[in-house]
Amino acid sequence: MKDEANARIEEEAIIAMLMMRAKALGEKNAKDALSYETEDEIEFSLAPPLVGIGKDEASLQAWFDTWEGPIGGDVRDAKLTVGEDVAFWSGLTRMTGTKTDGAAVDLWFRQTLGLVKQDGRWLVAHQHASVPFAMDGSGRALLDLKP
Repeated sequence: MKDEANARIEEEAIIAMLMMRAKALGEKNAKDALSYETEDEIEFSLAPPLVGIGKDEASLQAWFDTWEGPIGGDVRDAKLTVGEDVAFWSGLTRMTGTKTDGAAVDLWFRQTLGLVKQDGRWLVAHQHASVPFAMDGSGRALLDLKP
């Protein structure tokens, strides 16, 4: 019973952290969003380059500045697996909002987060986001898929 209770406590701590991180991302607060990541976090994002290593507040804020108003979101099919000091989360993530050029964004993508427990805090150590691409030889990203 104690192990189940501890597992539930860890799950709740991770979910609370992910919700606070999502709030900071939605509010375009780069400093707060990055406070939920490890110093050496690895990121495979939708945008170039192929890999990002470490926190980059200036780049994240520059991306935030391309949005008019808050960035909305939603999650579907989330799954959280928790170990003693390592966990991973996966799900379908929706990003909505309006870019400063007036373009409306409504994008679903796949996301996986690797988490570690450091000094009693759960932090994101690894991020991977992707969209499927057309297998017809065009290589076209499929940005209009919905769950």
